[in-house]
Amino acid sequence: MNIDILQQQIDKIISSNSTRDEKLQAICDYLEKEISYYDWVGFYFKNGDKNELKLAQYTGEETEHTIIPFGKGICGQVALSNENFVVQDVSAQENYISCGWKVKSEIVIPIFVAGENIGQIDIDSHTANTFSAKDEALLEYICKKLSNIL
Repeated sequence: MNIDILQQQIDKIISSNSTRDEKLQAICDYLEKEISYYDWVGFYFKNGDKNELKLAQYTGEETEHTIIPFGKGICGQVALSNENFVVQDVSAQENYISCGWKVKSEIVIPIFVAGENIGQIDIDSHTANTFSAKDEALLEYICKKLSNIL
């Protein structure tokens, strides 16, 4: 994984004249295409004043988890903890919402705007023990850049 090249392309997507939603979809599509073990890439955002997340743009298999209550699953836990959550083996997590039998690992990074956790990027992989510090750094970079346009 060449983080510099990936970050440059993300910068191009974010600085493009596309709409916010088009930029989010382009990021999902790009990451899923460029990183072989990113099998599902999506964004969840706080659903108004409700204590729940709502699925926004994503790439990968359809999911029934379009609404996730705060505290439920990996995404719901990140909504409360405001911290990155890297799960190398989803079967070892008690509070995990299964998105499909193929998913073996997951990484979720929160997006902050003016200090408030407004959403997150969620990556599922069909490979266990696959996420590294490089993945975390890349996704943190993306979230920080997105905070300027959200």
